[in-house]
Amino acid sequence: MMASNRENSFIGMWVTADGYIRQELLPDGRYDEQRGTRKSAYTGRYEVSGTHIEYWDDTGFTADGDFEGENILHHGGYLFYREGTKVN
Repeated sequence: MMASNRENSFIGMWVTADGYIRQELLPDGRYDEQRGTRKSAYTGRYEVSGTHIEYWDDTGFTADGDFEGENILHHGGYLFYREGTKVN
């Protein structure tokens, strides 16, 4: 059973190191992803179970990812960092 998104500690903005992709995980179980200057390039719902995340895009595709600690997200071949995290 998936954990309630209201209880997960991963809510917030996740950004690639170059800032090109910005993905916001919203408390209502929705996400909004910006690609470059294209706002809301991908939107849909998500669920977190432990450190694993499942995505269901509004266009019909699915994806998943895994959190590493509190500040790194592996998703779609990219590394995302919690906004405000210093990237080495």
